[in-house]
Amino acid sequence: MGETHMTRKAKGLLHRLTFAVALSVGVMGAGVAGAAEKLTYLFPAPSFLPAFAPFMLAQAKGYYKAEGVDVEFAIGKGGADVAKQVGAGNADLGGGIGDTPVIVRPNGVPVKAVAVLGGRALTQIVVRADSGINGPADLKGKTVAVMAYQDTTYYSLLGALAAFNMTKNDVNAQAVGPAGVSKLMISGDAPAMAGVPEWAAAVEAEGIAIKWFAVDQYFPGMAQAIIASDETIAKKPQAVKGFVKGTLKALAEIMKDPQAAAKEYVAAVPQHAGKEAAMAKILGYYAEKVYPGQKVLGAMDEVRLEKLQDFYVAQGIVRAKTPLAELYTNQFVQ
Repeated sequence: MGETHMTRKAKGLLHRLTFAVALSVGVMGAGVAGAAEKLTYLFPAPSFLPAFAPFMLAQAKGYYKAEGVDVEFAIGKGGADVAKQVGAGNADLGGGIGDTPVIVRPNGVPVKAVAVLGGRALTQIVVRADSGINGPADLKGKTVAVMAYQDTTYYSLLGALAAFNMTKNDVNAQAVGPAGVSKLMISGDAPAMAGVPEWAAAVEAEGIAIKWFAVDQYFPGMAQAIIASDETIAKKPQAVKGFVKGTLKALAEIMKDPQAAAKEYVAAVPQHAGKEAAMAKILGYYAEKVYPGQKVLGAMDEVRLEKLQDFYVAQGIVRAKTPLAELYTNQFVQ
């Protein structure tokens, strides 16, 4: 039998209502799915430093937003300050070195490394080619520029010296701040330094030939790390995972093509405008000397961490060992 006019009208109204409800639910669902969780990430130094290129690239290229994370960057006052702020809940995540939890956790700062940005050491021992120094053993009696006496770069120097049965008393370590390290080498007042790749590049930029000695040949030094508090790990696991994933994606791109990454990095960071060649060299050094060596990108090497902690305890840098499970988690890099 044919439909009556009223039946057709009722069906049409029902269809429109069903469509409207479906559209409303769809829009609401899209809004919920698209709502990015906010995170604050605290850098230990100015964010425009090349060491932080993976983070700046991930932000500029939308990798964090693609993972559902809305990241706000802030600047701390060094690695120890960052750890304290993160541990106190004043920032969700922060930057340190893989060994940062080893140093701060015994002091009641509840942070863990959730990703390590490379399988090699951030710290490099760099010497002037005209110094006659051919390795850490030749540093005896020499002046070595370091950033500070309570800093991972200095501890890494001590570790390298220990491999040759030397201590801090066998060298003349000069703590001159981050800007002073390269300056002391350029002036010739220090034939060697323990520092990061961009400081070595600054020396090269002055036409001075240098030689590199990777700390991890002698000591289990580590790369930069993303650190989070126990509370953030427990309450915001998906956001932490998204931040780690976005950062590691940018890191992998730098490893694959430092020159292309340098162009994108300079475009994202106005402070480096016109310095594409210099940034390409620095990112190339990171891709060669710091980032490689992990079976799973971002994963902590527990054996290495244990050896490093043992050294710190033996040297009195930390007063007691912390259970390794309290120092890191690889759950966000899997």
